[in-house]
Amino acid sequence: MPVFDHLVYWKDGAPRKGSENMAIDQCLLEQIGAHPVLRVYQWTEPSVSFGYFHKLAEVKQAYPPGDTAPIHYVRRWTGGGIVDHRVDLTYTLVVPLNDELGYTRGAASYHVIHRELCKVLAQLGEKVELVEDAGECGTVCFDNPVAYDLVNQAGYKVAGAGQRRTKHGLLHQGSVLTRLDADVFGQQFANQLAVSHEKWRATRSHAKRVAEMELGRYGTKDWLMKR
Repeated sequence: MPVFDHLVYWKDGAPRKGSENMAIDQCLLEQIGAHPVLRVYQWTEPSVSFGYFHKLAEVKQAYPPGDTAPIHYVRRWTGGGIVDHRVDLTYTLVVPLNDELGYTRGAASYHVIHRELCKVLAQLGEKVELVEDAGECGTVCFDNPVAYDLVNQAGYKVAGAGQRRTKHGLLHQGSVLTRLDADVFGQQFANQLAVSHEKWRATRSHAKRVAEMELGRYGTKDWLMKR
C-alpha cells in the first residue's frame, strides 16, 4: 500500500554543483506545501558530501583531493556519513509535518522509506534486501550498513541516507549504488510511494531562495569547515 495519497515528483534534469543541490533540498523543506516532494538529481562535478557533524579533515582523509580530477566537497544539512557521488544515484524525499511520516522520528521513518525503496529496486531487477539489525555506521557511509539500509546478495551496502527534522517536516537525502537510469528509477519510486503524483513546477521565489541559500551557506568556506 502506498505511503502517500499524492506526491510531487521532480526529475531534476539539470546537473548541479554540490552547493546548489544542498541549497535546493533545504529550500524544498522550508517551502514545502501540502504534499511530499521526491527529487531525483545529478552532479556537475566529482563530488563527495558529508554529514553535518563530520570534520572536513576526516572527509579528505577518506577521499583525498585528486590532482588531475579534483574532488568537490560539500557539507550536508542532514546527518549520516561520507558519500561518494561519483558512483551513485541520488534522491531527496521531503515530507511536510502535516503528514504522519513528516513527524515520524528516527529509525521508524528510515524504515518506511527504505522498505519502499527496496521494493522499487527489486521491481527493476536489483537483488537487494533490507537490513533489519546492524551496528553503527562508520565514517564512510557505505563501508558499514546500519539498520534499514539496503544490501546486495554479497552483503555490501547499496543504499543509505541522512535525515533532518525541523518544524517544517522531514528531509531525507538518499544515495543508491546502481546503474539504473535515473528517469526510470524516479518514476518507479514515485509510483511506489504515492497513489498519484504530479510534476514539480519551479517558482521564482524558490529559485531566488536557492541562490541566496547557496551564496550564504553551502557555497561558503565557513559552512564547509564548520567542524
